[in-house]
Amino acid sequence: MTDIIQRKQDHIELALDAGSQILSQGRQLKDYRLPHRALPEVNLADVKTELRVFEKTLKAPFFIASMTGGLAEGAKINRHLAEAAQELGLAMGLGSQRVTLEHPETLSSFQVRDVAPDILLLANLGAVQLNLGYGPKACREVVESVGADGLYLHLNSLQEAVQAGGDTAFAGLAARIAQVVKELDFPVLVKECGNGLDAKSARRLRDSGVQGLEVSGHGGTSWGWIEAQRHPDARLKRLGQTFAQWGVPTPQAIQQCRKAWPNSFLIASGGVRSGLDAAVAIALGADAVSIAQPLLKPALESTQAVIDELQIWLAEFRIAMFCAGAKDLRALAALDLN
Repeated sequence: MTDIIQRKQDHIELALDAGSQILSQGRQLKDYRLPHRALPEVNLADVKTELRVFEKTLKAPFFIASMTGGLAEGAKINRHLAEAAQELGLAMGLGSQRVTLEHPETLSSFQVRDVAPDILLLANLGAVQLNLGYGPKACREVVESVGADGLYLHLNSLQEAVQAGGDTAFAGLAARIAQVVKELDFPVLVKECGNGLDAKSARRLRDSGVQGLEVSGHGGTSWGWIEAQRHPDARLKRLGQTFAQWGVPTPQAIQQCRKAWPNSFLIASGGVRSGLDAAVAIALGADAVSIAQPLLKPALESTQAVIDELQIWLAEFRIAMFCAGAKDLRALAALDLN
């Protein structure tokens, strides 16, 4: 098994470890309260959760987040997630596809269009790879090879810094992203990986021509912790604890990015652990939410297990809107939080 494929296997196992879930010392989504309306003046059955984005209509503003691929277990996970997204009318992002460029035999583990022909599907590539030889051609290849509608470029500076042999050539990356995006004819979004997008980075990305952001704030899965556990030098495992509280908490990241780029398409992720959290994130300024770790264990089991879990989230989300008197997403976004 090559290093990159072994790393993906390790990531699955460690993401399921309770130690990877690190609460921020700042405010969590659960620390905010939607207003309760004793007279909501809307019927629960009439609450509208649909979202139109990138020429697709989602039945709810939920993205099933980028997770894995490149190995047999990854293929099973991706297909279960995609089948659930198709059934429920949600969007999905694939895990990092760099492995398919280096090991083409792994491509099948990312192929989900046959079971999810209608979903909004986003391919995925590490943004730092644009500084290391990849360009528009590679971006088109990862999108076209899976029939995706667009592309995530992910930012993971802490993860790469902690990872043995990680790619840390981040200098000039904003300009490189802008250069590459100009040559692409599909939507490109930029996402962080658990440490949060800040206002300064959001402004730089706004000017780069990307079509949206995913904050992936601190308060959920810590990829710094995960990479530290994988470190071959046992002494350096403590890096995971040193940087356990590094990053922008998810609520703060949402608010910073919304202020820095008021009309962006903004996805909240990082410690979103219920449909109520999702409603709070949208009231804070996000347009949609992205869910990863809570779906990993169900995805290892079956499509139905993923559907069952997401149906709870959808019910929580609709009830939160109903009890706050928000008849649609626009009304939810206008609510004041306590």
